[in-house]
Amino acid sequence: MKRLLCIGECMLEMAPAGEDGLYRAGFAGDTFNTAWYARKLAAPEVEVAYLSAVGTDDPSARLEAFTRAAGIVPEFGKRADRTIGLYMISLENGERSFSYWRATSAARTLADDLETLPGLTAGDMVFFSGITLAILPEAGRKRLYAALDRARDQGVRIAFDPNLRPRLWPSTDEMCRTIMEGAARADIALPSFEDEAAYFGDADSAACAARYRSAGAATVVVKDGANEVYLLHEGAVITVCPDPVAEIVDSTAAGDAFNAGFLVGLDGGLTLEDAVRQGCRLSARVITQRGALVSL
Repeated sequence: MKRLLCIGECMLEMAPAGEDGLYRAGFAGDTFNTAWYARKLAAPEVEVAYLSAVGTDDPSARLEAFTRAAGIVPEFGKRADRTIGLYMISLENGERSFSYWRATSAARTLADDLETLPGLTAGDMVFFSGITLAILPEAGRKRLYAALDRARDQGVRIAFDPNLRPRLWPSTDEMCRTIMEGAARADIALPSFEDEAAYFGDADSAACAARYRSAGAATVVVKDGANEVYLLHEGAVITVCPDPVAEIVDSTAAGDAFNAGFLVGLDGGLTLEDAVRQGCRLSARVITQRGALVSL
């Protein structure tokens, strides 16, 4: 892999800075978090890029500067009439909840003029998520699907995290239908069992993995919090138990970090089991600190 291209929305993040009620401003978003951690782990010769759309205002310029400073190549469309979204994290016993302000987010238009995914050659990788699909209008999704299909035909691998967020969708039925449309483009699927069981009715991780395998993914990795990770690859099953974490401070970006650890490990020549273990180790380090993007 010469290039990992992540696609989606990066937002202005307001995260609790301590016990005094103050918040710290930063930038985060599910696929951006994966790109950020991937850049930390990947070999220097691997280019990590992020495809989205931003405004022409100061917060958008700060996001672009932050992206470049992190070593990530910004593939940003510019929309003069829009800006980036905002979200705030609330924490209780290490579990997070979110409040969002994203109605005018430029990222909703990221596929408006999309024809070809930039800079990719055979052996490269694209990563997108269910949130990427949720923020796009139907026409934008179709353009993204077409670009993904063209890239896959040219030998680019596609990785997909369903990342189910029902509040972003008009209905559960539309969410589930669209998620499986996205999964049909994926070589690697990275679902989370708790969410999948709630909305697809999967009885266990094996059933979840089988559903994504049926959609077309050759490799399915089912995350399940502190429980074992279930991996299905071309009929073979591997299970990995994460090491216990003494104290969970903030579970924000746990799955995003896992995705980065697994995908970079897989591309870097690790076995499937060791790539899963790398994802688990990275996730464990992230949830012991506050915020989505933390010091490693």
